[in-house]
Amino acid sequence: MSKFRYPVDTDQFAEIRQQGKVYVDKTGLMCDIISKYKYVFLARPRRFGKSLLCNTLKAYFQGQKELFEGLKVAELETEWKKYPVLHFDMSEMRNCTDIKDMRDVLSAMLEYYETAYGTQKRIDDFGKRFSQLIRHIYESLGTQVVIIFDEYDTPLMRNLYNKEMLEELRSLLRGFYQTVKLDGAYLRFVFITGVTKFSQVSIFSELNNLKQISMLDEYSGICGVTQKELDSVLRPCVEEYAEAIGITTDEAYALLKKNYDGYHFSPNSEDVYAPFSLLNALNDKLTRHYWFETGTMTALIEHLKHYPIINALQFDGVELGGEDFNMGCEDATTPIPLLYQSGYLTIDTYDPLLRSYTLHYPNLEVREGMIRGLMPLVLNRTNIESNNMLRQIARGIYEGDLSKSLVALRAYIAKIPYDIITRKDWDESESREGFYKMLFYMVFSLLNSIVDTEVKSILGRADVVIQTKTHVFVLELKVDDTVENALAQIEDKGYAIPYEADGRKVIKCGVSISSEARNITHWRITDAAGNTLNEEKF
Repeated sequence: MSKFRYPVDTDQFAEIRQQGKVYVDKTGLMCDIISKYKYVFLARPRRFGKSLLCNTLKAYFQGQKELFEGLKVAELETEWKKYPVLHFDMSEMRNCTDIKDMRDVLSAMLEYYETAYGTQKRIDDFGKRFSQLIRHIYESLGTQVVIIFDEYDTPLMRNLYNKEMLEELRSLLRGFYQTVKLDGAYLRFVFITGVTKFSQVSIFSELNNLKQISMLDEYSGICGVTQKELDSVLRPCVEEYAEAIGITTDEAYALLKKNYDGYHFSPNSEDVYAPFSLLNALNDKLTRHYWFETGTMTALIEHLKHYPIINALQFDGVELGGEDFNMGCEDATTPIPLLYQSGYLTIDTYDPLLRSYTLHYPNLEVREGMIRGLMPLVLNRTNIESNNMLRQIARGIYEGDLSKSLVALRAYIAKIPYDIITRKDWDESESREGFYKMLFYMVFSLLNSIVDTEVKSILGRADVVIQTKTHVFVLELKVDDTVENALAQIEDKGYAIPYEADGRKVIKCGVSISSEARNITHWRITDAAGNTLNEEKF
């Protein structure tokens, strides 16, 4: 039984503190933001601790001093002045099916505070009604009001491609959010969270003093768990996790890093772990992909359908200009900004001269989840079929029998519909080779072994490198070309050299695919010295 209680089922700050659950102290950063700014916007992916931060702010402004004992804010705060807090969780509108339902939910939110503060008069206009509430509180209590909008964009994202509903929503919310600017004199602090930016909502177009802290280095770790925090505050938790699953603490750190680390939210960001996945793994003493298990890719897949190419390869390693991060998702001509904002991609490197960012999948959890979500859409095959194929491929890999894996892959390719392979919207510069390389990437990325794809070497990139404890398989793919040329490229570019001295058996494989046959037609598997171990022609 664990010595620690993890907040895996709650984002309520008071509950976490009162019940002694694990809490990583972010209150120093919270105080810094409050001291500098009045209007603040923070964008982070879902399940990243935004709601916990909102609830922490709420408790702070309500003067609940006892909850902060032992935290950084206790050293910094001396007054503990209490403010009325209006906290709106806009995710409550996520399941609304029409504008009436949304109006009813929004009305109920306002009515809760109207009743609490004694404002009885009802006004049909939500903006005027919200303004009346704020002014009544200010006049009756003689103190400014704090407003928190959590997940402000949830109803908008749910209706991104329903133009009629989206326009009605904009009209509904525009006046509501505009009140924040018009009633600024009555407000102490305004905090807004979301995943993405909608440029045509007045929260951005009119609130020109809204400070967006999402990409500032000093606040890169305000949500999530940083590497420093995992190494210090949470180290006892990692040690317990390691002991429970029978590995060393160093191995546990490596395992957690591979699966849940890798998020960067600014040019010089701290290294950030996905908190929901990390804490669940520590709690369960397992290594599962929690982020995708608890969420759905439905909205993302629907978004990607509106772009001509849905290709896992085009996302990993893409470049994005600095101005693109602030682009409203309804204005974007590419899915990349939303993929970043939603946490499917993260910053890998930043070029200050060009002000451009290179984006990558942050970790194994996200890469595998993305690929599993895309495979049925891209290949028109069910997840059951794909999983059966993956088990057969993995069995061959673990047995050191690459030919068995290729036989399974060939059978899988044979069942891919003709019109999928011959789609005209694949990258014309690579023609069918782009499709087959994408297929190899998706398939081998899903293996539960240590897998690298497009591994860099001194002179080029190998198409696929698969690593197990005993073997390293280096594969080069050629479309309408020979296996001889594929193997020659492995040799000429030195793809296998980095692995030849680590004691594992190095296997090289040239694979030839015929665009006419639309499948693998030839492979040759050799040892490190070039001796043929297996060869098949079809």
